[in-house]
Amino acid sequence: MNPKAETDRNPMDMIKWGAVTLIVLVGVVGNQYYSEESLLYRVLALVVLAGCAAFVALATTQGVAFAALVKEARMEIRKVVWPTRPETMQTTLIVLGVVLLAALFLWGLDSLLGFVASMIIG
Repeated sequence: MNPKAETDRNPMDMIKWGAVTLIVLVGVVGNQYYSEESLLYRVLALVVLAGCAAFVALATTQGVAFAALVKEARMEIRKVVWPTRPETMQTTLIVLGVVLLAALFLWGLDSLLGFVASMIIG
């Protein structure tokens, strides 16, 4: 996290966040007001308004920091060595086998304890 981004207060950021809030409110109120209109038109309008709000939000200091974070995360994802299909299948089968064994063990233990409890209670 960039400590400079947390300490710098740009007065324009407050105006931009106010604009984002206003755009979101227009979307919510407009969706309620035009509830009789086709769902397609309302969804399209909300997508356009969400795009406008995201554009304004990304112009703020926090938005720039968020965009940098997303870019760095994508670079890290590219560095990941993903397992091959056979490795994935083997691991999945091992997990399913262990889950099945644990389920059978717990079922047997529950049955045994139920039997013991019914013998005690009568």
